[in-house]
Amino acid sequence: MPSRVPLLYGSAAFGEPGKHVTRLHTIPACQEVVDDFVKHGYTVFDCARGYGLGTSEEYLGKLDLKGGRVDTKLSSHEPGAFAPDQLRAQLAESLNALGPHKIRVLYLHAPDRKTPIEDTLRELNEMYKEGLFEEIGLSNYHSWEVAEFVWIARKNGWKQPTVYEGVYNALERMIETELISCLRKYGIRFYAYSPLAGGLLVGKILSHADVENTDSPRWNPKYAGLIPHLKPLKEALEKHNIQLSEAAHRWLQHHSALTPEDGVIIGASSIEQLETNIKFCEEGPLPEDILTILDEAWKNAKSTAAHYALPGY
Repeated sequence: MPSRVPLLYGSAAFGEPGKHVTRLHTIPACQEVVDDFVKHGYTVFDCARGYGLGTSEEYLGKLDLKGGRVDTKLSSHEPGAFAPDQLRAQLAESLNALGPHKIRVLYLHAPDRKTPIEDTLRELNEMYKEGLFEEIGLSNYHSWEVAEFVWIARKNGWKQPTVYEGVYNALERMIETELISCLRKYGIRFYAYSPLAGGLLVGKILSHADVENTDSPRWNPKYAGLIPHLKPLKEALEKHNIQLSEAAHRWLQHHSALTPEDGVIIGASSIEQLETNIKFCEEGPLPEDILTILDEAWKNAKSTAAHYALPGY
């Protein structure tokens, strides 16, 4: 049975060796993952111009997505990155890299506060009218910025953002304070990335010493504040024969603020990982006592959890 909240595959693992966070370096290996994901009935592949320093999009462009769709993100790698000419140049690079695959959702990956939102939206609207993508997405923006995007778009009769991609998991629920209400008000879907908190909710990192020994390219220092809460959480769940990652996926599917119109972006660098993640996402709700454990963990972790928005430029 498909997951309650649809799954998207995060393709940051695809790309050339030595590029940031890439783990799958051959087209055949990537194709196996694509085939397995589509086999389960899921069809959207999430990417970004910055993933694999551009090579993740290039790999996707060489794959048979079996009718699947591609969402990608333009990078605010420097001030002015979303000025009209820079925006169009980045999109041209993405389209060239993706080859035969058209873009479904085109995101702004993080804020570029040097460029006025009106200038960025005007150019996005023009490119949308040219048929270069189907939807506008935002990622890592504050809720007040989302509202400003929508207000400017509606004032000018332009295409407004319809999707927001942000961090959300059992130990990082900051979006629930105000962002999710903002999105619902304006009819914007939410796609959750980092459902396992950058790998922390897999259960292999239980102390700061474990961080020094991890080979995960996804490790981010912003998660350091969550580490003290992992071991007691893992031990409490094991008493109920539930794995940490299983609880995390099932919580997002059945007990979070997500609806079936939203999405969860999962990652995997092997078929085994992908099958496990999909299996957990397709399982049912958690028992009440497990929810109590997770809620208590969030209560304890809340003061050290990172904000959902990124500083940008």
